[in-house]
Order: sequence, then structure tokens, then C-alpha cells
Amino acid sequence: MKTVFITGANRGIGLALTKTLLAGGYRVHATYRSASSAQELLALETSESHLTTHVLDVVNYPEAAQLVSTLPELDMVINNAGYYGPKGYGFGNTDVEEWRKVFEINTMAPLKLVELLYPKLINSSIKKIICLSSKVGSMAENTSGGGYIYRSSKAALNSVVKSLSNDLSQEGFTVLALHPGWVQTQMGGPNALISPEDSAKGLVDVIINAQSQQSGQFINFDGSIIPW
Repeated sequence: MKTVFITGANRGIGLALTKTLLAGGYRVHATYRSASSAQELLALETSESHLTTHVLDVVNYPEAAQLVSTLPELDMVINNAGYYGPKGYGFGNTDVEEWRKVFEINTMAPLKLVELLYPKLINSSIKKIICLSSKVGSMAENTSGGGYIYRSSKAALNSVVKSLSNDLSQEGFTVLALHPGWVQTQMGGPNALISPEDSAKGLVDVIINAQSQQSGQFINFDGSIIPW
């Protein structure tokens, strides 16, 4: 049975990905930051023998290292945990402390987790590293400006993905940046176009079907390529 580690699985896309992977026959190790926001995930654990949940703040690196030491060998890692930061603050009103927080959660933590999880993946025949990015991190797609904090964190994450692909592809790793679509979540809001379930189904299809030669690509949940 293939084993997946996924962060930020307590709600939204992360929870939907967890359910979709379990339904697909995967063993899932899923993280959440606080029990108060993870009731559905924790309830799911009581009925799903192939789900194991873990408390993790992704920017607490000693805590992450301790958790990783308890994990079995893995086939895939999905860096899903993310933070948008304050909305409605345009040019001239950038909150520097929030920017640091968003950057650490969205860009630094995924790389540090991959570094920690690398020994757990190296013996797998699958070796897939997935980072949930966003189309707003694409330079080519940025036609509206604004969104400095979140955009920059996802553009930087895309750079991390490209470097990881260059460094690890020769060892058989497939590293991808994926855009989940505009999803009806707490972050995406009620006007978003697709449900978490539809996004998760598309993302899992992309992940399962991804070949090693696609490593380093930026891919939409529908399988189309997004320009950097």
C-alpha cells in the first residue's frame, strides 16, 4: 500500500485530498495545527484504519523533525498547508510582519519539510514531492497587480520546486507545483468556482499520472500547464 504524508489536512483542499487519497487505497499521514479546527479530520480517523493524524505547526522545525522520526517510509509528500495573510492591503500598506509569516509558511516550511522527509522517501519507487502553489504566483498570469504578500510567497515556492526538481530528479524524484483552482474554501471564499472535492479529484489525477519527465512543472488541477 502506498503511503502519503500531507500537511494542513484539517479543512478545505487538504481534507478533500485526504479523503480522495484514502478512497483511492492510500495510507495517509495527515497533519493539523489545532484540534479545534480539525474535528472532521479527527472523526474520520476513527473510521479509517489507513489514516493517521499528527499535530504539526509546519514552522516549528524541531517539532517537525521529531514527527518525521516517527513516520514510516513514504511514497509521496504533499505540502498543502498555506496562509494567505491579510486581504485588502494594496501598494503602500504592506504589513511586513505578516509578509514574513506568509513567506515562512508558504515558502520556507515546504522546503524544510522536504529536507526532513527526504530519508523517508529515498527508498520508494514513486518518490513524488508535491507543493500546492497558486496561479497568482505566475509572472505571466499577473495582469492585475496587487496581492504582493501572497503572490510573492507562491512565486518563491515555484522557484523552490524548480530547484528541488533540478537537485533530485536524477535520484528518481518527481517534484511538482500544482494550482488547485479557485476553490470554495475559507481562503478562496464563497464566490470561488469549484468545490474542494472537485479540486482534490483533479489534483490526485495529476499526481498519480505524473511522470518523471514532468518534474519541475507548474500544473493546473485540470492537467494543463501554467506558465511561470
